[in-house]
Amino acid sequence: MKIRKIVLLIQTIILFLLISVFSFGQTGDSTIVKMKKSNEDWKMQLTPLQFNILRESGTERPFTGKYENHFESGKYYCAACGNFLFSSDKKYHSGCGWPSFSDIESKENIVILEDTSLGMIRTEVRCAKCDGHLGHLFKDGPPPAGLRYCINSAALRFIPAK
Repeated sequence: MKIRKIVLLIQTIILFLLISVFSFGQTGDSTIVKMKKSNEDWKMQLTPLQFNILRESGTERPFTGKYENHFESGKYYCAACGNFLFSSDKKYHSGCGWPSFSDIESKENIVILEDTSLGMIRTEVRCAKCDGHLGHLFKDGPPPAGLRYCINSAALRFIPAK
């Protein structure tokens, strides 16, 4: 068990090094226009659950989100600002209790950050346009990339394919 924790720590450190070397999700020539709103404006726009997740980095309870077992063809957007984040062809059932995606739509649409809350090191996924907390990135996803974007349903808005 101790060796497994050490391996996980090493993998996390390598991921953070790769992110910093390649500036993953944070390109200097980004076409994303940053959005700024006050907390009062966000509270008027979002549901209490969406506000807690997107603005306060909360998490919905596992297996409760409306997109966890949703596999209709379409696109997933940020529930706060409408930024295009994920396509349904990258969504898969991971069994973790939250919607899981093997890849993002565009590296410029998200920001990847180190999250040291709750006494652990994780990789946080945020919307590049509104800075809303979406979820976390893990290195236990399907091949070829082996990534799992574990995203809160309440942070997403789904538009079905026509």
